[in-house]
Amino acid sequence: MSPSVTDKLVAANRRYAEDFTDPGMDARPVRQVAVVACMDARLDLHAALGLDLGDCHTIRNAGGVVTDDIIRSLTISQRALGTRAVVLIQHTGCGLLQLTEDFRDELAQEVGQKPSWAVESFKDLDRNVRQSVARVRTSPFLLHTDDVRGFVFDVTTGLLREVEAEPVPAK
Repeated sequence: MSPSVTDKLVAANRRYAEDFTDPGMDARPVRQVAVVACMDARLDLHAALGLDLGDCHTIRNAGGVVTDDIIRSLTISQRALGTRAVVLIQHTGCGLLQLTEDFRDELAQEVGQKPSWAVESFKDLDRNVRQSVARVRTSPFLLHTDDVRGFVFDVTTGLLREVEAEPVPAK
């Protein structure tokens, strides 16, 4: 029987740990930024943004959409670990552009239980980035909402394109 993918990852970790030295870093990101992005395997965020280990918090999910759990992670990142800026990155060719909320209904039929979560699918990438920026900027749990910017990463060129956000509503 050949080793599983997980077995190969564990073996790679053992090789990594042989030369590992504790970098002595704090859990607080050096650049005080949290990056929220899609889980897509084509996005090498550290390389694309010129980041090193310890520079940022990286929070990823399907689509890079701002859900309750993203707000939870950002709240901890800001309130307990000192981040002040949020960078949101979604990307061209995202799988959520092809899905609909019918996915939940199909799952319910298959397994006999409807998921408690929304798919958060979308058809308009820029509009979805704006919506995610708005969710962060209007969250009552976040301390720092003035430096929140949204981008689309082009998976064919590697370039970021900023999406102009809607004006922040007065508090």
